[in-house]
Amino acid sequence: MTDTAVEAAKANAHAPQANSAPLPVLRVPMLDRERQLMAYELVLQLGDEDPNAIAHRLVSTIIDGSVTQWARGNRVFLSLPRDLVLEQADQILRHPRIGLVVHPSAAHDVLLMEKLRQIAARGCSLLLDIDPHAAPVNQDETLRVLLGLVQFARLDASKLDAVQLRERCEVLHARGLHVIAGHVKDHDTCHRCMELPFAGIQGPYLLRPEKVDVPVLTANRLSVLRLLRALDEDATGPVELGQIIRNDVILSYKLLGCVNSAYFALPRQLKSVEQAAIFFGLSRMRNWISTMALSGMDDRPPELLRAALIRAHMCEQLGQNLPREQREMAFTTGLFSLLESLMCAPMEILLQHLPLAPDIRSALLEQQGPFAPILEQVLDWEAGKLRGGESQPQQIRRMATAYLEAIRWADHVYSFAEQRPN
Repeated sequence: MTDTAVEAAKANAHAPQANSAPLPVLRVPMLDRERQLMAYELVLQLGDEDPNAIAHRLVSTIIDGSVTQWARGNRVFLSLPRDLVLEQADQILRHPRIGLVVHPSAAHDVLLMEKLRQIAARGCSLLLDIDPHAAPVNQDETLRVLLGLVQFARLDASKLDAVQLRERCEVLHARGLHVIAGHVKDHDTCHRCMELPFAGIQGPYLLRPEKVDVPVLTANRLSVLRLLRALDEDATGPVELGQIIRNDVILSYKLLGCVNSAYFALPRQLKSVEQAAIFFGLSRMRNWISTMALSGMDDRPPELLRAALIRAHMCEQLGQNLPREQREMAFTTGLFSLLESLMCAPMEILLQHLPLAPDIRSALLEQQGPFAPILEQVLDWEAGKLRGGESQPQQIRRMATAYLEAIRWADHVYSFAEQRPN
């Protein structure tokens, strides 16, 4: 089967229904104190499209079960317009893992408050976004009414100083609520939150490298870098690729399990790395082995590697008009764009260990070259930044399609990456 045939088989297996537009949504993780996934929040990228129309489509995906697939069966929170909450609450409640984000303005809406009371009584999880400019909890009667309904409360860590953050977190925790630190933008803020009774932390800090005074590459990370270097050697063919990982039973197990999974619907089972390299191509196999190798760093949050996989697959899809080799290089650019965060070391030091192509190095170090604009598009989508102009709706649809497919692919690959032989 050719590379084109493989891509066609995947596209047919995961293509959206005819005439259905991709839902422009971001899946934003909340991590618990052990840096494991606590819940996802689905955030809509509205752009120029009618927000009510998008919200109705989101409800449809809840009803048909797509949302729970995107969330991999985990708890998921979402915001819905008032009218949809009033009209569709019963449909939403059929899915026990779906929770609603509640805004403080709900306290002044009699009908909405009555519906929220019904929802809460039937076991739906409610998360209250607390206004950082509001009076403290013990001084705000309206806020206390809402807190009597919800199980989760979220504070905006980017708009509260250290004293305010501590005081409000401790008051909410004392009321028996699960308190979430939202909009955590850096690791210093994350560390401060970890000293407080927060149940979860959410924000872009996860994808940003942590500052270290003296970067130390542990034995495990050096081993991964050596493997990545060996994979990128020019003389590496199918036989050499098999030899590189032959003695790594776990890596071989993960890789062969993934390529033989139902996702790819192969006509026959591949029994060796050499066969897989011939079938899928050397560049693709190098990228997948890199993915499996990076998953071996158990000290990093699993959602960080999932984010790297999503970036990689999005970059590959956005480069679909490029030659095959360059598409694979776009994948590598996306995957390695989070190498600093995965390895806890500066990119300049890490790339000294990796003989990457100049265009990939240029994109990672200087944000230049042919892959830099592709990576920039992915980062803008990831950050929720939508550009204006006449092409915006088409761009949003293109990015949404790439993102939703990347989520499916990344979750599938990671399910094998985290496996261990029995």
